[in-house]
Amino acid sequence: MKKNNIILIIVVVAIIAVVAMVFATGGSATTIDVVGSTSVQPVAEKLAETYQSSHPDLKINVQGGGSSVGIKSAQDGTADIGTSSKELKDDEKKGLTEYTLGQDGIVIAVNNNNSVSGLTTEQLKDIYSGKITNWNEVGGSDAPIHLITREDGSGTLDAFEAIVMGKDTKIKSDAIVQSSTEAVKQSVKQDPDAIGFVSYAHMSDDVKALTIGGVAPSDVTIGDGSYELQRPFIFLVKGTPTGDVKEFIDWVMSSEGTKVLNDEKIVKSSNQSSSS
Repeated sequence: MKKNNIILIIVVVAIIAVVAMVFATGGSATTIDVVGSTSVQPVAEKLAETYQSSHPDLKINVQGGGSSVGIKSAQDGTADIGTSSKELKDDEKKGLTEYTLGQDGIVIAVNNNNSVSGLTTEQLKDIYSGKITNWNEVGGSDAPIHLITREDGSGTLDAFEAIVMGKDTKIKSDAIVQSSTEAVKQSVKQDPDAIGFVSYAHMSDDVKALTIGGVAPSDVTIGDGSYELQRPFIFLVKGTPTGDVKEFIDWVMSSEGTKVLNDEKIVKSSNQSSSS
């Protein structure tokens, strides 16, 4: 009986030691939650992946949800970092520190078989408002234009409406709504008569980018502002960041983080400041 008690004590002590070891090695790891724009999400994931490779005790969770979710999550403090792909309104900025990662172009994408190569901003506005409904009105084939747009709360949509549509013109109500850049690209890729707007950072050759006002989207034209359809990618923090969050953001804004951003086609303009 005494022998059994000794064995039991040894087992209990061993279990306690294992649990203590787990807490000592893994239990103290820090988690940073990044939430918001689906356009910023893949870029944030790449930044997180690169940073974590040299900070193995840090876990960075990146989620989408839209720019409005990112702004609210930062304001509420439910996320350590909110992300937005649109300029914040004055009332949205309250209590937040902004870090502009760079500029992202909004690419007007059509099917690769579409013969149209460019539009003016006014033509684009007329297409999305429903004034222009056939591709032959802008030099293309005789086919109805199928509009693809983004969901409410999307930073890409907000930026497109602000730059192209203006305050008094609405996107046609029967436009097909998609919930991400990738979903818009897939719709355009599969439909020869479709048009959509997508993030330059995630543009690929399975769809065709139109010139706007004779200017093609590129690192150079986005950087110098000659391509007018662009918006910022922003990290948002409630108050002033501290600890691991501050260290991560400092790294993102450093030359190491900038290299990752450049690889992800996020363009820094010549007059850009790192925070406001």
